[in-house]
Amino acid sequence: MRTLLFVCVATSLLVVGGCKERRPGAVVRDACNLLSKEEVESVQGAPINDTKSGESSDGVFVVSKCFYTAAEFSKSVTLALVRSDPKQGSGRSPKDFWKEKFDPYQDEEPKTNSGDEKEQGSAPKKIEGLGDNAYWVGNRFGGMLYVLKGDAFISIGVGGSDDLETKLKKSKALAEKALQRL
Repeated sequence: MRTLLFVCVATSLLVVGGCKERRPGAVVRDACNLLSKEEVESVQGAPINDTKSGESSDGVFVVSKCFYTAAEFSKSVTLALVRSDPKQGSGRSPKDFWKEKFDPYQDEEPKTNSGDEKEQGSAPKKIEGLGDNAYWVGNRFGGMLYVLKGDAFISIGVGGSDDLETKLKKSKALAEKALQRL
């Protein structure tokens, strides 16, 4: 069940609409404003044909999603930005959610993959030097990088046939660019 959020975020990236132009000094609310098509193209090594954005709220958090559609569809990239819903006064923040989901893994040593882990995905792997806190959650299809900065976090998933280590490196490169605008 601990990976339910990760699966939900990854699968909820069915997006509609287009991205809005970023205004200098504006608070970023649209995940498509965190990365340009050109930045994604340079990291993925494939042309990006389109970006599609969407936003949803569960009454506690607002999730802004962006899907960067690559010419070679399997190399597409997903990006989500999770922050508190300003319309709700729940008192629960993305930072609180982060602590619940990732603090149990803070001091965990990386494990070797057993058959069960390959099916369910491995435990989150702490990533040093990225944002305030970061974790990579790998699975047999790839993985997602989650990065906390302040009271919001992003998730990035890159497609393609690269191995997990290369996908992690690409995800980190994109996260570093996105965090500059968060």
